[in-house]
Order: sequence, then structure tokens, then C-alpha cells
Amino acid sequence: MRLRPVHFVDAPFAYPGGTVARLAGGLQWFAAYEVSGDGARHIVPVAEIPQLGERAALLHARCTSPRAPLALGERVLRLDQPQVAAILNVTPDSFSDGGAHLDDPAAAAAAGMAMAGAGAALIDVGGESTRPGAALVWEEDEARRVAPVVERLARAGALVSVDTRKAPVMEAALAAGARIVNDVSALLWDERALPLVVRSAAPVILMHSPDPKGGGHARVTYDDVVGEVFDWLEARVEAVVAAGVERARVIVDPGIGFGKSLSDNLALLNGLAMFHGLGCAVMLGASRKRLIGALSNEAPVEQRLGGSVALALKGAEAGVQLLRVHDVAETVQAVRVWRGLRDRALVG
Repeated sequence: MRLRPVHFVDAPFAYPGGTVARLAGGLQWFAAYEVSGDGARHIVPVAEIPQLGERAALLHARCTSPRAPLALGERVLRLDQPQVAAILNVTPDSFSDGGAHLDDPAAAAAAGMAMAGAGAALIDVGGESTRPGAALVWEEDEARRVAPVVERLARAGALVSVDTRKAPVMEAALAAGARIVNDVSALLWDERALPLVVRSAAPVILMHSPDPKGGGHARVTYDDVVGEVFDWLEARVEAVVAAGVERARVIVDPGIGFGKSLSDNLALLNGLAMFHGLGCAVMLGASRKRLIGALSNEAPVEQRLGGSVALALKGAEAGVQLLRVHDVAETVQAVRVWRGLRDRALVG
């Protein structure tokens, strides 16, 4: 069984008690779930969920429990509203901004601080491209790219995550001041990664990948992409929690664009609210991705701002807590306007 919150409402105060629920302690309220499993789907009002048994009650509790803020050194990352995570690549070959900040840690850090100044709550630093066909980077080279940038950002007061699959890179970045690990393989590419994350007590972002060992871009045929990605992430979260990571310090990412067709990606974007049933904060990384070009006359990467902002707002409406983007100022402005609209709707 899986539950997807549906029937979102603007004025929860107008409904009798128990007939609407707050999504993950955030700004969205909903009145029903789409219940799926065994090939069937039906809509069930929130008030009737206890009648569906223990599994439904567990998923409902996870969907509605507030996401506690992450205390990360002197910084706190709030998870009760959508936050922007800025993409900062120090690579020669990333699909959007490869080469822009390579071999110049000071310039890369300056760019990261500019993003923080524009409103990014988190700077996500990566030293290896994860685009299809990208070359594997030796872990020591990747660490040398990442650590000096992380150190400068952390010293300047920014909250930093490291985007890597490799335990030595994670270790170097954490030692340099990174606070969060973001792994596109969900800690499956490098067998040393999970023990390292457990020892460090760092929060971790687990992204769905159809082939974690192979780079994440193997094309899979899904019968129900939203349900199958949910099940995969649920199993992965349980394994990581069993290893010693607190569930409150796990963030999940459905992996938009990784081994998924346009139809798959659209289904995941429309089904985002289901992932709150994992009891974790959710990250959405759809900025400038191929699906935007596919829906807009093959617009090249540098012309995908409008689509990127549209997808970020789709994430905000689904209660996503972290929006991973390239275009920080524009996304922050859009989210602030969206937040103003929600605040007004919630007070009548």
C-alpha cells in the first residue's frame, strides 16, 4: 500500500476537525489520499485512513509529522517550508555549467557566496559530472576539486553539502566544513560510504537510481514509476536507518532524469507528494534538465529558466523541502511570491 496526498485545500480553518491534514508540518493542507496497491487506486478521505489498517496509519503519520530542523554546527536548516539548494559544480563537463569554476577555488567560492547572498539556504558542491556518458573522476582528483571550495564557503559562513558517490571525497569535504552528504547512488556506489556517513552523523540525501553502480542512467521500463521509485527509496531509507543514521537526518530525492523517460519524469513530478510517506524531507532536482527541453521545442540548457522555475513551484506545491537549482535568484523570488500567496490563503 502507498498513500499520495491529494485534494489540497487553501483554507483548512473552514473544514471540521480531522477532515484535513497538514503535509509534513509545512504550508500545504490536504483532505484525502490516493491509495494505491495491487494494481488498484481509490480516493480515501483523511478521516477514514485509520480504517485501512497499520500500514496506512504508519504512512499517514509519516506524511503529516513535521520535519524537524537540522542543526548543523552554527547553522540551522529549516524544513517547514521550501528552501533553495544552489548547484555549484567544479567540473569541466557538467551538462549545464561545466568548466565555469574549474581549477579556481576562490572564484568558485565567490560564486557560491553570491548564491547564498541571493537566498540559497544550502550550497551543493560537486566535483564530478553525473550527466549521461560522463567520465569517471579519480577520487583524489575529485577531492582536490571540492575540498578547497568547501573550506572557503564554510569559513565564510555558508551551509554546504557535497555531491559525491565516493567515501574519500565525502570525508575530505566533511573535514573541510561540509555538513550534508548528497549521493546520487544512495550510498550504494561505494561500500565505504554508508559506514562513513554513520560515523560522521552527517545528514544524507539519498537519490533514486536505476543502476547505482553503473552511474544512474540505465533505462528501465516501469509499470508504475512513482510506486516503484517509492518502494526503492523506502527500502533504501530503512537500510540506512538500520545502519545507524537517524531517519530525521535522511533526505530523499526521486532522481528526476536519471534513467527515466519523459513520461516517467512527468509522472514522478505529479506524484511528488507520495514521497512524504517515507517520513523524510524531500529534495527535487529538476533544474535545466532534459525534460524541459523536450516540452519546449528542444530549448537548449541555457534557455530553460522558465521551465526550471515552473518545476520548482510544482515542488513547492507538493510540499518539497529542498529545491536544487542553478538559477538561485529567480527561484528564490518565485518561492517567496508563492509563500506570500500561501500565507495569505492560510489566514483567510
